[in-house]
Amino acid sequence: MKGEICKVSLKSSLYFAKSLIFPRTQKSTVARKSLYGSIICIALSVVPLVSVLSVTSGMINGMTERLIGLSSGHLEVRVAKVLEETKSGEKFTAYAKNFENISGITKAWPEVTLFALGVGKNMRSGAFLRGVSENIFEENESFKTLFEVKEGDTASLKKASSVPYAIIGDKMAERLSLKTGELFRIITTKKAGEAVVPKVTTFKVGAVVSSGYQEMDELWIFIPLTAFFRSFPMANASFNILLETEDAFSPSLVALQHKVKKSCGRFANVFRWDQVNAARFENFSSTKVMLVFIMMMITFVASINISSAIVMLVMERRKEIAILKSLGARPFEITLSFLLAALYCAAAGLLIGVPVGILLSVKANELIRFLEWFVNLFKEVQLMDPAYYLQTIPVAIPVNQIIMVVAGTLVLSVLVSVIPSVKAGKEKPSEGLKL
Repeated sequence: MKGEICKVSLKSSLYFAKSLIFPRTQKSTVARKSLYGSIICIALSVVPLVSVLSVTSGMINGMTERLIGLSSGHLEVRVAKVLEETKSGEKFTAYAKNFENISGITKAWPEVTLFALGVGKNMRSGAFLRGVSENIFEENESFKTLFEVKEGDTASLKKASSVPYAIIGDKMAERLSLKTGELFRIITTKKAGEAVVPKVTTFKVGAVVSSGYQEMDELWIFIPLTAFFRSFPMANASFNILLETEDAFSPSLVALQHKVKKSCGRFANVFRWDQVNAARFENFSSTKVMLVFIMMMITFVASINISSAIVMLVMERRKEIAILKSLGARPFEITLSFLLAALYCAAAGLLIGVPVGILLSVKANELIRFLEWFVNLFKEVQLMDPAYYLQTIPVAIPVNQIIMVVAGTLVLSVLVSVIPSVKAGKEKPSEGLKL
């Protein structure tokens, strides 16, 4: 019996809520306009929120993919210089290959790094030298897919030449005014007795590549490992082995890290990719959280409009509320009707805002290019400085986060409408019938 009463109550609340939203009269009242305005406000607030989530997720994913695949590997082994295996390129390569025998490691790439000064035709620039395997651009999947060859041929690393070939980032090439086949110099330091003197080594540009992330492209110079050992003093070099696994995001990566550490002993330290790039990822996360917080504040303000619309709707329908209560409607049923009306407004705004937000996210690159073109008709402006962002914005639709936004907006819209809806349920029939 109680269940039947609840069903009747819910049915009557739904019917009254429907009449609140879609009244039979065609007269455009202030309350109805306010409801439609609140729907538009919700839609307009959700559009940038969905776009921010999609674009920031895509950019963070794109940067993460490049940092893992091109910079740190899934695991990074930092080898002490005291080992005999660090004395030549051949020994170091053989030492790195041993890590592929560890279960869970799919590939090991030896690398020696050194900070130096690159000298072009008219400019100098700080450079991060990376001594790598000669076949890394052909056999490493991340290097093959994430690097775009702007000029030349990456196979030049394997070419025998009196002047060693090097592959440089396109931002570095632009800064030093270098083209494929041209010579440039790298200045390092070496000890001559007690003094430290500069050492100049000449290389030839074999290819110009771009990772799409300018922060990397403006520093990196790739040099064959054997030529690296032959050309530079190793006193200030760092010896690393980049390890690949089947999944960089696997929960078992921590256990694999301990296994590798146990295998290489006290002469090496092993770090996961998220430890190597901890500062960057904290920066990415804090930026995203701040942007989402600002967007959520906009959504909250839009939800307040629903509360205002419900207040106006209650004032407009006081006589109907009084009649319903005189006929036996309970306060809960009246309150539920207005809460359902608020829920409808939020849902309608979301049905408009979410698809539009996703569409704008997918078309983000085209929109930015169009806006940049339009603004540049009046004044030269660069909307996105490629020195700090990816060249193109990769878009990743975060389905789970969007579902959370939808649920949060619906709940928030109902919560801010509780007070006026409860007051509607407490309306006294005698006061409403006097109007």
